[in-house]
Amino acid sequence: MSDIICVTNRGLCSGNFLTRIEKIAKAKPKAIILREKDLNKEDYKILALKVMEICRKYDTPCILHNFADVAIELKAEFIHLPLHILQKMSDSEKVHFSVIGASCHSVDDAIEAEKLGCSYITVGHIFDTECKKGIAGRGLDFLKDVCNSVSIPAYAIGGIDKINFADVCKVGANGACIMSGIMRCDDVNMYLEGFQDEV
Repeated sequence: MSDIICVTNRGLCSGNFLTRIEKIAKAKPKAIILREKDLNKEDYKILALKVMEICRKYDTPCILHNFADVAIELKAEFIHLPLHILQKMSDSEKVHFSVIGASCHSVDDAIEAEKLGCSYITVGHIFDTECKKGIAGRGLDFLKDVCNSVSIPAYAIGGIDKINFADVCKVGANGACIMSGIMRCDDVNMYLEGFQDEV
């Protein structure tokens, strides 16, 4: 199985978004995080239903983002949350999910996420990226420190490409999250295969 998690962003997508999702799901990444931060709860729910259906078709995990109540309503198994939302989540809400992920930006974040019951974390941003223009990436030493602080899988995010992917794995990351590249590339299969070639 791939160790690449694909993160969505409709604003960066070349062509039809759901067609792009189908191509990604068919290519079998580790998972797809439906992270559409501009959508309100109702619009997110409508889109999530469509994306979950596509992912089920190809048996690719679909991780919903941010709206835990929507995920519970849709009987989603997987959720990814900003840490401040996870902190407010009750145990009775958590039991609805077999996998819970959180976004971490420090060693303390990672340790807390693990204590709060996370199955995995994303760690970023590691390299300079257009999405965080003007904010320097935290670098590989930071990533190594975070990976060493927890026993759950950690996935690097921010400026990851097939050239630096091996570097993030060498310092302890279990894989990486990609967004811009997978939303814009001409050939999804070739793009994902490029990461495997470099490890």
